[in-house]
Amino acid sequence: MDTLVATTPTSVPAALRKLYLLRFAFAAVWAALLFVTADALGPLSVTLLVVYPLFDVAAAVVDVRSAKANGDTAPALYVNIAISSLAVVGLAVAGTSGIPSVLRVWGAWAITSGLVQLVAGAGRRKLGGQWAMIISGTISAFAGASFIAQAGSVDPSLENLAGYAFLGGIFFLISAFRLNRAARNGL
Repeated sequence: MDTLVATTPTSVPAALRKLYLLRFAFAAVWAALLFVTADALGPLSVTLLVVYPLFDVAAAVVDVRSAKANGDTAPALYVNIAISSLAVVGLAVAGTSGIPSVLRVWGAWAITSGLVQLVAGAGRRKLGGQWAMIISGTISAFAGASFIAQAGSVDPSLENLAGYAFLGGIFFLISAFRLNRAARNGL
């Protein structure tokens, strides 16, 4: 016997909580994989580099859908989708040119997407749990500048990208917990 289960639309904070937890898990696994392959650009490390912004695009699409369900147009998320899509292409090309090129592209992406994350978090303050996103966006912009500077160093490495991704994941985890607390407190 088939049973249809009625489901209610997920609220934006609940959807964000789930998305942020998924983003934390992805970032942690991705960072670990990149860290062990960070010495050189090989097929696995280049694939990882391209997959990260691709996952960011997918997460932003999910985020847009949940925002639309709540009547939010989420313009910053559309900008993020465009920026991260360009990063996918840029990193695929940079991956054939060497670590300095990868660091420059990643740095430009971190700066722009960090600024967008800061704007999106500021716009969502009323949902709760967004201060971590605002701080993360700010850190991302500064980290991006450091990646670009690192590209000119004598021995550039991808290891710092793994740390950057893991730290970003921690901020998503903090936001998920803060959203959970806000939901429990009726905020």
